[in-house]
Amino acid sequence: MPRVKAVSREEALEARRLLAERASQGELRLPEAVAEVRRTMGLTQEQFGKVFRLTRRQVSELETGAGNPTVETLNRIARAFGFTVGFVPRNMGTGSKP
Repeated sequence: MPRVKAVSREEALEARRLLAERASQGELRLPEAVAEVRRTMGLTQEQFGKVFRLTRRQVSELETGAGNPTVETLNRIARAFGFTVGFVPRNMGTGSKP
């Protein structure tokens, strides 16, 4: 099984703060958020899957944007970092269409 570098408590708190900041600014997307949460927890995809009742393949698909998670799955992951799942307005300045 691949090894993942364990993060210190301070590193984990800082990572959570940065994730929250990016989320509040509308700059955080699901694939990168899942990968960041997993890495901050110091877990491999397989270990992360066990914690959140997912297969390693499901975790991989979430991290690459190919997954289609249920709201229940999203909420389980979000709660670990103090997030809730909801609607976030798109940043109209980036050229994205509503």
